[in-house]
Amino acid sequence: MYKVTLIPGDGIGPEVSDAMVKVVKAAGVDIEWERVETGEAVMEEYGTPLPDYVIDSIKKNKIAIKGPITTPIGKGFRSVNVTLRQALDLYVNLRPIKSFKGIKSRYEDVDLVVVRENTEDLYAGIEHKIGDYGAESIKLITRPACERIVDFACNYVKENNRKKLTAIHKANIMKLSDGLFLEVSREVSEKHGIDFDDLIVDAAAMNLVLNPEKYDVMVMPNLYGDILSDLGAGLVGGLGIIPSANIGKDVAIFEAVHGSAPQIAGQNKANPTAIIQSAVMMLRHLGEQEKASKIESALEQVFLKGENLTVDLGGSASTTAFTDEVCKYL
Repeated sequence: MYKVTLIPGDGIGPEVSDAMVKVVKAAGVDIEWERVETGEAVMEEYGTPLPDYVIDSIKKNKIAIKGPITTPIGKGFRSVNVTLRQALDLYVNLRPIKSFKGIKSRYEDVDLVVVRENTEDLYAGIEHKIGDYGAESIKLITRPACERIVDFACNYVKENNRKKLTAIHKANIMKLSDGLFLEVSREVSEKHGIDFDDLIVDAAAMNLVLNPEKYDVMVMPNLYGDILSDLGAGLVGGLGIIPSANIGKDVAIFEAVHGSAPQIAGQNKANPTAIIQSAVMMLRHLGEQEKASKIESALEQVFLKGENLTVDLGGSASTTAFTDEVCKYL
């Protein structure tokens, strides 16, 4: 039996998390879930959206999966996601972007992976006001952080039989910070002996829309990874189906990357595919390859049949009906 920290999240988080738990159980995986609350629900009692017991649970179990958590825009508490990544040194954000047969999209056969550095860049949160005149954010790029994220990406290419690694940067303008990232990317990929090239981030955005099939594994600093992974999600059907993993030396957190959608919370309308797919990544991380593939296959059967799809996928089924359909194929 595995013991996994379950963070349901806010908004639709509890609904999609419950759906994921049901699917994992139907696949025959024996997991003891340690459920911990975060976000807006605990703010009044603890004065923080991320109480210490959450971090303690994750450190103890080494594996966690979470639903979406609301982050206020321009005010209020800092992103729980960013805080978790920095507190637990989860330096890798891994997002596979893959087409599913049966999901309507302008593209077919997209199969690329975004490897995003997770702990620094502008997301380090080093900011200050310049009187009433303006504000300044510091873009932090360090050699050690670059080396370990590119090393992870190179190993991912080799271990998963991928073909090529592409480093994404803006070194033509930010010659010191992004220049360092590009320099390290070239050095580390050469040591690994893998096929490597690089691309300026704005050109990458255009080329991903024009010819996404040309790209394989892409490694990049934090901000570019946040933007391009969401762009990638748009190529294959949206954030509602894309999984994500935050990986460190000792701990991994798997999560749905979409928002908490409070406007439909409690209405049994949410699509749980993203967190179910994140559970697939989690099971592969745990070595449960067969069960992970089984769930992925069941999802594909539901999409191909097209009878119990949620609203965002062009159907009218409830979260419950969609989940039950997946379990039926399991």
